[in-house]
Amino acid sequence: MTFDSVEQKVSYGVGRQMGEQLAGNSFDGVDIAAVQAGLADAFAGQPSAVPGAELQEAFAIISQRLAEAQEAKAKAAAAEGEAFLAENAQREGVQVTASGLQYEVLAQGEGDKPGLQDTVRCHYHGMFTDGRVFDSSVERGEPAEFPVSGVIAGWTEALQLMNPGTKLKLYIPHQLAYGERGAGGAIPPFSALVFEVELLAIV
Repeated sequence: MTFDSVEQKVSYGVGRQMGEQLAGNSFDGVDIAAVQAGLADAFAGQPSAVPGAELQEAFAIISQRLAEAQEAKAKAAAAEGEAFLAENAQREGVQVTASGLQYEVLAQGEGDKPGLQDTVRCHYHGMFTDGRVFDSSVERGEPAEFPVSGVIAGWTEALQLMNPGTKLKLYIPHQLAYGERGAGGAIPPFSALVFEVELLAIV
């Protein structure tokens, strides 16, 4: 099928936008033909081919399935992170604090350590436990500045252990990172995270 007129092109574009939205919030078993039928009936002002009560019940069932799948995925992520951290804690050079934060010293600096009220300048790589980088000031080529008290708990604790020039590798349990919610689409819920952090200066 070709789309030659302006109206056809825009109509196709509207359909693409709706399809992209559906793909981003889909569920197993979605039936595109049924979606098209519902769209056509609504646009034409036709009565619903499925009674309202049945629609409500079906939506509730799918919502429950999605919630259960999300919960299972979150539990798996939490277990995977805990297993990684338990094994990592046994490695030589890895230190574990009372909170559960793990770190190893890659380079030792000198001078005063920052406090909660300070702002710091850092370079960092943020990674998942499999090594995939999700954020990096090094790759952007520009250090980041932020208050010690304005970052995730694992960072706040670690920064106060560091002198300027110190570089640590942090292994952060989800409880000290983004927790049960994650961070937008970038970091899933219950993710243990790994950071290489270099404290450049207290500003």
